[in-house]
Amino acid sequence: MIVVLFLSFVAAMVAGMLLIRWAHDHATRYGLNMPQRFHVGHVPRLGGGSVLVGTLVGWVWIAAGFNNANVTWSWAGMLACAGAVLPATLGGIGEDVTQRLSVRNRLWLTLLSSALACWWLGLSVPRLGLPWVDEAMLAFPWLGVAVAILAICGLPHAFNIIDGYNGLAGVVALLVCLAVAHVALQVGDRQLAAMVLCLAGATGGFLVWNYPKGMLFAGDGGAYLWGVVIAIAVIFLVQRHAQVSPWFPMLLLIYPVWETIFSSYRKFARGVSPGVADALHFHQLIYRRIVRSVFHDDESRRVLMRNNRTSPYLWGFTLLTVAPAVVFWNNTPVLMAFCVLFVVSYVAAYLTIVRFKVPGWLRR
Repeated sequence: MIVVLFLSFVAAMVAGMLLIRWAHDHATRYGLNMPQRFHVGHVPRLGGGSVLVGTLVGWVWIAAGFNNANVTWSWAGMLACAGAVLPATLGGIGEDVTQRLSVRNRLWLTLLSSALACWWLGLSVPRLGLPWVDEAMLAFPWLGVAVAILAICGLPHAFNIIDGYNGLAGVVALLVCLAVAHVALQVGDRQLAAMVLCLAGATGGFLVWNYPKGMLFAGDGGAYLWGVVIAIAVIFLVQRHAQVSPWFPMLLLIYPVWETIFSSYRKFARGVSPGVADALHFHQLIYRRIVRSVFHDDESRRVLMRNNRTSPYLWGFTLLTVAPAVVFWNNTPVLMAFCVLFVVSYVAAYLTIVRFKVPGWLRR
């Protein structure tokens, strides 16, 4: 599997280099007045294309049988997975290029990807770890399909919300992929492990250009690719292996999922549509109210360094969920407790930052 991981890494890195060289003109189309814009200058937002290239190269390598890791993946299965991923990813890349694809249209494309994934790959969430809910899902199998569609449709937008600073969403996706691959290997599912390792390698190749210098951004295309592939992978993991708790992926992905839920609540409370972008997400508050002690005469260097110093705060926050998820992947009560703990910690941290009560040691 090391070979396919390295191959995906190199393919994405080379594709990213070409995009930086040839797609710079497109970056000028991204408006300077965007509320979620926290950088100076024009940077291509087509990094999702490089991640897609790296992932597909790895998948084709596996399907062609060019590996010695006892991993088998039929061409039909690989093409079905790739075909399900493409509508959402290409829609995101289309928005990155044109800036004209509405939120509603992108939502429809992610819904199409989720429907195709459930149809072609037979995806369904068999249980949720709650006895009365599991009984209902056993009696009405369509409920499991509906939950799978909701997960695959929603997670791309969750990754898009946390994609605000150099290396933030990319490293979160990388950590999640490695965690899923680890658990897949624990239960003997080498095919699933190889599938997500291709995405992990491609993400690493993209991060070469994204962090720390921010020469290439993932854009909507990258966020949607991460969300769809990871959602498919974790549903496969729970569906195929009864010993894996359905709360393993929930805790693993609780940061982007809860960020989305909390942001929707916050906007509804203000009478604003959840589709309207703003600058009040958790990572944006950290940037504006914690990462402050960077002083440079050149504005672009100052903004870049503040940008880079924001992501590690969220990486640490993510590790607080990824680590227990990997350790207790088959223990539902413990995983549920950690999910509750994260939600409480997130809300407390958010309110602390909003009320300007951040401890001094966090601002150093």
